[in-house]
Amino acid sequence: MKLNKYIDHTLLKPQATETDIKKICEEAKKYDFASVCVNTCYTSLVSKELEGTDVTTCVVIGFPLGATTTETKVFEAKQAIEQGAGEVDMVINVGALKAKKYDYVKNDIQSVVEAAKGKALVKVILENCLLEKEEIVKACELSKEAGADFVKTSTGFSTGGATVEDVKLMRETVGPDMGVKASGAVRTKEDAEAVIAAGANRIGASASIAIVEGTKSENAGY
Repeated sequence: MKLNKYIDHTLLKPQATETDIKKICEEAKKYDFASVCVNTCYTSLVSKELEGTDVTTCVVIGFPLGATTTETKVFEAKQAIEQGAGEVDMVINVGALKAKKYDYVKNDIQSVVEAAKGKALVKVILENCLLEKEEIVKACELSKEAGADFVKTSTGFSTGGATVEDVKLMRETVGPDMGVKASGAVRTKEDAEAVIAAGANRIGASASIAIVEGTKSENAGY
């Protein structure tokens, strides 16, 4: 199995510098990963570094808490797309989901989907480690209804990352035609193969090189 095109090569740490970002772009070009995933302040830089390749610029929106207003998420997404982002990974409002404010959650997602329509894929980060199983199911259903392209397990900045069980549940809920992205805690080739077998068709990882080479990563964060 060729794993490289499953991987969003990710660097979201607050201490990341431009030099660090350029380095992961070089790595992504060398290994031909699906995308480079960064915070929005680096959108233009990454788009420039990846120009002329088929590696996509991916950015995170409302990250990592999802607790900004819908209008803020829409602005952030639009600006990133203008600067070259081809994929946006937005965080849902977890508190609103838990409070069963489903119309709010759906509108939050749908607003970003509409802002990105025809220009960028939208992945919806659920932050599964903070959710009950039935809440994961509901979040998947709302994301699908809102027209998102993917559901995604985690930010990598909370209490847990992707699990095989959660990926399986998400795939069962959204069906075969929507994307499922596993992120956080996917650090080895074996981890990657396990979440793919469970239904993931994209992986967010900082240990991307170790995953494709089947080695142990020194960078086992995201």
